[in-house]
Amino acid sequence: MMKLNTTVNRYIFKELIPPYTMNLVFFIFVFLMRQILEITNVIVNYQVGLSAFFLMLAYSMPYFLAYVIPMSVMMSVLLTFLRLSSDNEIVALKASGISIYHLVPPVILFSVINALLTAYMGIYGIPWGEYSYKQMAMNVVQSNFNIGLKERQFNDSFDGVMFYVNRIDTEDNSLKDIYIEDQRNKEFSTTIVSPKGRIFDSENRLSFILSLYDGVINQVNLKSRAVHSIQFDTYDLNLDLKNAVKNIRKKKTKPEEMRLDELAAFLKTEKTRTKKYYSVWVEFHKKFSIPFACIALGILAVPLGVQSSSSRKSAGLGIGLIAFLLYYLLLSAGLILSEAGNMSPVVGMWMPNFIMGGLGIVLLVKTANDSPFEIFDRINQFLKKIIRSFFRVRYSN
Repeated sequence: MMKLNTTVNRYIFKELIPPYTMNLVFFIFVFLMRQILEITNVIVNYQVGLSAFFLMLAYSMPYFLAYVIPMSVMMSVLLTFLRLSSDNEIVALKASGISIYHLVPPVILFSVINALLTAYMGIYGIPWGEYSYKQMAMNVVQSNFNIGLKERQFNDSFDGVMFYVNRIDTEDNSLKDIYIEDQRNKEFSTTIVSPKGRIFDSENRLSFILSLYDGVINQVNLKSRAVHSIQFDTYDLNLDLKNAVKNIRKKKTKPEEMRLDELAAFLKTEKTRTKKYYSVWVEFHKKFSIPFACIALGILAVPLGVQSSSSRKSAGLGIGLIAFLLYYLLLSAGLILSEAGNMSPVVGMWMPNFIMGGLGIVLLVKTANDSPFEIFDRINQFLKKIIRSFFRVRYSN
């Protein structure tokens, strides 16, 4: 019996891998769609190479994997046991004297492996990805002289300077018909109009020099309302990028960018209960609670799959999706309440795991004791009532 049990466990573990791979790829694609659009916008505006595109995707991957892996674990376990149930393999195993409890060890092993992977992503991957992404963004800013300049659009990339370029000559990188509003001096409002100009790099790569030719400077004293106009043949304007990249240069400013030791050090030294304190506290527990969700959701998926007969396979899949949505709703609620200081982050971050894991254990015991639960029928009846009510109200109007 022990040998048969080992064979069955290996069989179930192998069966978990194909649906897990498909779900992982699918959910990564869905989560990365927004990031791909943002990165594509950077590539188009700043004219960076294709290698930078894939590097930015790689830097964004740990953040998404921390949420995608638990989702993929639950769906893979659910789909695997749905198939076993619909093919009557569960019935055959029970007839051979194998209890439902004997089918759980490969699921727990599979869930623990993915929990460790999720924890690695949260503790090491996300801080590395966020920091590397910012460094690459800073390099893109510093290495492009036009900094995303576009024709016939106002540009505020530079500190305290708004300017407009009617046309950009790509052959000699010259600018045509330039309008500039300089707001760096709080006592004066300065506007500059020039038919031609060029941008040159400075030595420190954090500023550029805009050389203007045959233009006019209009300066208004904001206190006395006196106006001065100056015509010039050549005028050099320094465009400072230091403030534009200041946020990029900052390291570990957000809780998700901080390493585990930095989170612990902040919680130990910070005395005031500020919003950032609660955010850091939440982030500290989130690095452990989300990986643990792999185990909680994996256990819950076993009875959901076993209880589904072939005629209710779609219903079982729907129940799994609802259970997963419920977990993230609980997690989101705990996150909001914890960051606002209305709930302890320990409770807010771990409550979804205990609720879903506890529900999974209860359903697993009922399934092992051949005590079916009518959750499918109840939800189907509930959905049918909603649909009937919807059509009744619609046609009555």
